[in-house]
Amino acid sequence: MFLRRANDRGYGDHGWLKSRHTFSFADYFDADYMGFRKLRVINEDRVQGGTGFGAHPHRNMEIISYVLEGSIAHKDSMGNGAIMRPGEVQRISAGTGVVHSEFNNSSSEELHFLQIWIEPQKLDIAPGYEQKNFPEREKQGRWRLVVSQEGRDGSVSVNQDVNLYAGLFDAGEQAETPAVRYAWLQMARGEATVNGQRLSAGDAAAFEPGEPIEVVGIEASEILLFDLA
Repeated sequence: MFLRRANDRGYGDHGWLKSRHTFSFADYFDADYMGFRKLRVINEDRVQGGTGFGAHPHRNMEIISYVLEGSIAHKDSMGNGAIMRPGEVQRISAGTGVVHSEFNNSSSEELHFLQIWIEPQKLDIAPGYEQKNFPEREKQGRWRLVVSQEGRDGSVSVNQDVNLYAGLFDAGEQAETPAVRYAWLQMARGEATVNGQRLSAGDAAAFEPGEPIEVVGIEASEILLFDLA
């Protein structure tokens, strides 16, 4: 197990946006942190009320948004428009090209979300969009599949051989970890022990195939687990 501590991440303060970069992104560059397998970006973004990311293009990237607090107002060049709240997962397949905007839906409350980029398996596919809600009861004390290549078990589909699980763990709660290959565990909120190591919000751990992954909640925590080829 390799640990990536929250305070070691890159940081960008743009006034309206404060962002922590797990991997190299924008003006933050670290040759040792260019991604993990096909996982290219995990940005923890905090967006002030009444602001957001104006219309901008992407191509050949799978973009996943995971809201922790607040809500996102989404619009794109495919004609989609939606509000995204905690518990919902959004996937944009940029493919041959898409333009989208993501704004804080509130004029006063902060938006806190994770922006995740995954390199696609197939290039230049038709752009696509999907958004689903995963109730807390499906994640409490267990690992809920929220993203997979085939959209298994009601998960959001993605153009890559990746499985993404989300779990909520209160103090003392644990669950059997699903079978994974290479794995990246990202603490979204709270605190937990991972293989006996204390991890807090923003911390992460990487695992080689066959390594055990034992997670026990210390306080109410929200954790993402990526299974990567």
